[in-house]
Amino acid sequence: MRMKAAKAKEILQAVLAPAGIVIDGNGDSDIRVRDERFYERVFARGALGVGEAYMDGWWETDRLDVLAEKALSKDIEFSINDLSLASRAALAWGCLAARVLNQQNERRCLCAAAHYNLDNELFRSMLDKRMVYSCAYWKNARTLDEAQEAKLELVCKKLYLRPGMRVLDIGCGWGSFTRFAAENYGVSVVGITISREQSSLAEKMCAGLPVQIRLQDYRGLGSDGAFDAAVSLGMLEHVGFKNYRRYMSVVKRNLKPGALFLIQTIGGNVSVTDIDAWFNKYIFPRAMLPSVMQIARACEGIFVIEDWHNFGPDYDKTLMAWFQNLDKNWNKFHGKYGETFYRMWKYYLLTCAGAFRARKNQLWQIVLSDSGVRGGYVPVR
Repeated sequence: MRMKAAKAKEILQAVLAPAGIVIDGNGDSDIRVRDERFYERVFARGALGVGEAYMDGWWETDRLDVLAEKALSKDIEFSINDLSLASRAALAWGCLAARVLNQQNERRCLCAAAHYNLDNELFRSMLDKRMVYSCAYWKNARTLDEAQEAKLELVCKKLYLRPGMRVLDIGCGWGSFTRFAAENYGVSVVGITISREQSSLAEKMCAGLPVQIRLQDYRGLGSDGAFDAAVSLGMLEHVGFKNYRRYMSVVKRNLKPGALFLIQTIGGNVSVTDIDAWFNKYIFPRAMLPSVMQIARACEGIFVIEDWHNFGPDYDKTLMAWFQNLDKNWNKFHGKYGETFYRMWKYYLLTCAGAFRARKNQLWQIVLSDSGVRGGYVPVR
């Protein structure tokens, strides 16, 4: 028997009240319900139902990013999930599955590849001119192009790159860092990715440079210690917590003595072994955000942590810039992808922005060495 909409609205409003969110209110972050099936879906599926109902146009808000910021600041996501026994059961199964399944299997690679194998032109319209799909560095930047170039420059400086060095770029995407380092620092680079779309475009973007792009999973790397430095921008989120330590070991085997390894990753404030149900289903299947403790344990006895830099608020600005670009260019893609896809992508970008603004998500750059930099590592900012 369906719960009456009026009663459901009353209960849900009580959950949202601590965050100052009003159902059918006039505020720019209030929820305006367009279809009363919204309530049933939320009660049946928790936070997953909230996202799906948004995709289907069952509710609206003027500022999705602000709504997410308010809700996450008050842990409303957990309260919504507590409305539903089904949601709690789904969460329990997600935790169990993460424990018993090896995240880095063939299916795991296919899950990550699905997102990155979307039309290159969609990403070209959303990202900066270099097509960097990770957090920008806005310290002295005014535009997305400037902020992404500043991030690439920062990475190169943190690795102390010099002409003639050989660098490994794990999860190289469309070759943005690969190209930047080769052009500006005189290094040769091997970039690996599991996306055919990305590898094809990366090869074109890096043509004529001392760059090799490989369609390859990181586990297929050798162990010959052939690289002077390594970088991993936005890759660790796709490895799976059971494989963090293996990941560190594979990278170390490919580095020369004294080499540095820089990881840029989104991080969480607590250790988890699962991911938000909506993001797992629609955006990054089986991805997860590592914690400080999980990364530290993975590094123990393998790497020395030389530097840990958190600039999480910069991801808020990056995501908002990505959405503005996507929204501005959406007419070119509406016929191919449709309204539901647009609302899915909008929900993804803007709720993520809200999560960083609420400081529930972090963005870390971590510099590692094999046995400690003699005399100490000098951080760069």
